[in-house]
Amino acid sequence: MNKTNVLLIGSGGREHAIAWKLAQSTLLNRLYIAPGNAGTSGVGINVAINGNDFESVKSFVLQNQINLVIVGPEEPLVNGFHDFFLSDELLKDIPVIGPQKAGAALEGSKDFAKQFMIRHNIPTGAYQTFTTDTLAEGIEFLHTLSSPYVLKADGLAAGKGVVICKTFGEAETELTDMLAGQKFGKASAMVVIEEFLDGIELSAFALTDGNEYVMLPEAKDYKRIGEGDTGPNTGGMGSISPVPFAGKEFLQKVEDRIVKPTVEGLRKDGIPFIGFLFFGLMNVKGDPYVIEYNVRLGDPETESVLPRIKNDLLEIFLATANGRLNDIQMEIDERTAACVMIVSGGYPGNYEKDKVISGFADINKSLVFHAGTSDKEGSVVSSGGRVIAVTSLDHTICDAVVQSLESASRIKFENSYYRNDIGKDLM
Repeated sequence: MNKTNVLLIGSGGREHAIAWKLAQSTLLNRLYIAPGNAGTSGVGINVAINGNDFESVKSFVLQNQINLVIVGPEEPLVNGFHDFFLSDELLKDIPVIGPQKAGAALEGSKDFAKQFMIRHNIPTGAYQTFTTDTLAEGIEFLHTLSSPYVLKADGLAAGKGVVICKTFGEAETELTDMLAGQKFGKASAMVVIEEFLDGIELSAFALTDGNEYVMLPEAKDYKRIGEGDTGPNTGGMGSISPVPFAGKEFLQKVEDRIVKPTVEGLRKDGIPFIGFLFFGLMNVKGDPYVIEYNVRLGDPETESVLPRIKNDLLEIFLATANGRLNDIQMEIDERTAACVMIVSGGYPGNYEKDKVISGFADINKSLVFHAGTSDKEGSVVSSGGRVIAVTSLDHTICDAVVQSLESASRIKFENSYYRNDIGKDLM
């Protein structure tokens, strides 16, 4: 049987977790990661190519006989990565896991996503969208809501485009900053103001070939920098899977009311979609509501979700590419996975890079996924705000978290920081 040459696009903790899982597949021939990080080089071959440089990707794919491309981050998808392949005579038959531009708009535009949900009766909060020209109407709309107020930059803002304001005054200032002050640049040329949903947040994931889908384990991530969920939002400080408050009955509601109508809605709208659907959910008194869609796996959720999947990940991807997802029976580890993210001092504000990282050799009871690292003169150094994700599997949340914290304490670099309370709210 011919084995598969895979190109994985991305450089974060999500991509290291995907690469780690793919490297275990008996169907894999060669795995390349573009551009990858210091961790991915241990499970595949890093390639110095930016995923948004489509021409360079094309050259590499053709020279290295790549049979499957997996896109980790959202930006290349929103920029038309998959469309580029389909429109090229030499690339069009090479499958890409990740939606075309039309489907990627579910993440690329908050306004598009809200319109889609309303159109297909998918439960979500009430909302309206405003531009610089309608700033005054936006302020009027805020008057019709009660606090807290949720403001979202319409476009991609690296996970930082959502602001929750406690007072009307804060919300008015924030809306003005986002629209008139271009706080998030082009991303906040339009701003969605939506009703605040009071509940507990979690993330659900599906992989679809456009017709069928498989559900992956759910997870809860921790976005705030400070313990007790305080301070500014980050890209994510840790995650737990499974989520105790999301029982069988709740997850069935997620599938029936949200996942199925989303896959069917895409089909009805004539939007082709091959890839991951990430549902940012709010559990409001036992009923799920969608806060946001993403069109890729979450980070750091991937680092707690993938270690629980027993299946061969490459087999699942090949079934997705060939429209055979019906053949896949998902096998999930019952244990809890707890991921703790170690970040650079100063993150999510200004932080220093190039700090030498040590302690990897002392860890044998946890998985270590590199997020923002690179190789420099034989040393692993920090190259991002979120640097290392440490994941442990155990029979209880408490045991898994304790193990991850113990392992995280062994990884050393100057001014590193991690939260000690990941999962505490679930125990």
